Amino acid sequence: MDPLAELERVLVPVPSAVVAFSGGVDSSVVAAAAARVLGDRAVAVTAVSAALASGELDGARAVARAIGIEHEVVTTDELSREAYRRNGSDRCYHCKVELYEVLGTVAERRGFAAVLSGANADDLGDWRPGLRAAAEHGVRHPLVEAGLGKAEVRAIARELGLPNAEKPASPCLASRLPYGTRVEVAVLAQVDRAEAALKRLGHRELRVRHFGTLARVELGSEDLIRASTVEGRRAVEAVVRSAGYVYVEIEAFTSGSLNRIRRPLPIVGP
Repeated sequence: MDPLAELERVLVPVPSAVVAFSGGVDSSVVAAAAARVLGDRAVAVTAVSAALASGELDGARAVARAIGIEHEVVTTDELSREAYRRNGSDRCYHCKVELYEVLGTVAERRGFAAVLSGANADDLGDWRPGLRAAAEHGVRHPLVEAGLGKAEVRAIARELGLPNAEKPASPCLASRLPYGTRVEVAVLAQVDRAEAALKRLGHRELRVRHFGTLARVELGSEDLIRASTVEGRRAVEAVVRSAGYVYVEIEAFTSGSLNRIRRPLPIVGP
């Protein structure tokens, strides 16, 4: 099976589409395929809110330009929803309801037939309450329909020469808060400051998990090696504390770690 050909086959019958476009690899591949198949009958739409990490909008704009798809920016206000701010295990459901209502309005205004997401086949095996919101709003998942998981999506991104083909996943900032911790603008901003500071140090794959005065910094394997030295660890601790945290732990990155019971990785050094 040719993954790109299969994805394009799924899109051929779609008259026109709004692509939920975060600028991540999954949504970028859907946007690129939609542009190839639908031309000007496709638009990539990026939603901006307090939960969007610094730099992500600029990145999305750059990828949209590289793809050659029209790009629109909208504002979502999931923080106005008390069920979202409560941050229960269904937080993503309430976030996606807000998103898909806004994107549905865009599609209606433009007279476009469908709203497409970047969910892939591997997402079906994870805790994804946002998929329920998608089903309620008639959102389609072309990658799922084509049977494509993360590996195939990355391969398509490389084949198409997308500038973000190797970009690590970057879910919304609220995903850094344990369930039950209220989602507040100030907390999201604190997480964002810490992560932006770590990126300025050169770390690439990372999360800053928020536990009040404690930040649990998760780093990908290459970044963790750097942070496992005394000098590297102190640099991480300094910039994270500068964002307002008192205590800093460093451990190995695991996507969706707040959905799991984790054991900290010991760090070399005093």
